[in-house]
Formats: sequence, C-alpha cells, structure tokens
Amino acid sequence: MRGHLRAGLMLFAAFMGVEHTAAATEFAVDPEVGNNAFTAVFDSQIGERITAVSSAVGCTLTIDEAAREGHASCSVPLSTVRIDNDDTKTEHFGQWATNQKTDPKQCTFQLEVPEVKLPSPVEPKTPVAFTTDGRFTICGRPRDDGQPERIQGTVIYLPAGTYGAKRTLRIRAKVDHFDREKYGVSPKNTAGWLARVQQLAPVVGTEGTIEVNLFATAADESGTGGQP
Repeated sequence: MRGHLRAGLMLFAAFMGVEHTAAATEFAVDPEVGNNAFTAVFDSQIGERITAVSSAVGCTLTIDEAAREGHASCSVPLSTVRIDNDDTKTEHFGQWATNQKTDPKQCTFQLEVPEVKLPSPVEPKTPVAFTTDGRFTICGRPRDDGQPERIQGTVIYLPAGTYGAKRTLRIRAKVDHFDREKYGVSPKNTAGWLARVQQLAPVVGTEGTIEVNLFATAADESGTGGQP
C-alpha cells in the first residue's frame, strides 16, 4: 500500500512539475530587427539637451501567463548607442561609460527585472499598465547605492497574425530621474577628463529619462498559445 502511495505522490509531483513548466512562456526582443528603441535624454537647465539612442535592444522574458507575472533581462551594447547622431559626442560618451578602462565593444547596458506582475487580465490590443523595479549595470557597474530603479509602463498583447505570425507583446517603459553619475558615467570618473569637469558641469545634465519601445515575440512557433 505504501509503495502505491509513494508512486502516486511521485506521479503527482511530476505532473505538477510539467504543468508549472508549461505555464512559463518565453518571449524575446530581437536586437537585429530594428523595430525596437532605447532612448535616454539628459537635459540641463542651462546647457545642452543630450539624447542617446539605440535600436539594438535585446531581451528575454519568462512569463507565467495564468498568473500574469514574469521576469525579464535586457541589454543594449554600448557600441550601438549614438549621441545626438554626432560622432564626437558618441565617442566622448563611450569614454565616460567605460571610464577608459574597458573596450567599448565589451560594454553593455544591462537591466534585470526580477518580477513584473500585471494587475488585471490582458485583453488583445488593450494597454495594461504596470509598475516594477529593475537593476541596471553599465559596463558591469551597478548603481553606487545598491538601489533599483522604478520602472513604469504599459504592455499590449497582439495575437498571432496581428503583428506578424507569432504572438507579440508591445512594451513601453520609462525610468524617470535616472542619474548617470550613480553608475560612474561621468567625465570626473574618466582619465584625461579631470581638467574639463568644471567646464562641463553646468552644461551637461546628470539626471535624465530612459524610455524603451519594444516588441517581444513568443518563442512557440505555432502562435497558438494563450495570452498573458
């Protein structure tokens, strides 16, 4: 009798494990397709408005569709970021980001979002707002006080056939009050720039806004799964 009970419990546990695995759906943002956008704007009250842009945003999202929750990881290579579409500004920003201690080709802006939970059911083509926290690293450096950044945004579910053959999530997200100096992205942290720090301080803003517009597609080829 005990043997039958043990076998039954093991079968139940295995079944539950399969069910849990099946509930997790992988979505991905392809950095090569060009329809995604990363924008960071730093605006000084008495100086320049600097805009950093890249379309090479890559993300993986793991979503429990029944529970309407998941987690995500995203990255943007520094080498793909352009500043005001200007070669000199782009080169200078690369020096500030790496502190001239790392090859820019090896540097990425990384974001880890350990948990996102949608507050309400998702209906096709209807935006659902979310708020969560995420942790950035820039060239491997985390925020100097160890705190996460507050992220606010919306997600829209697009069924298969609406925006391509696969199920798609359109995600818009925003981070306000992003302080680049908390991540060491600054001339004062960069060799050879010390003499220019005072000159640059009033004209280059340290606090800015990051916005992303992303299209994440489901990994399942059939496109016949459920919805988040």
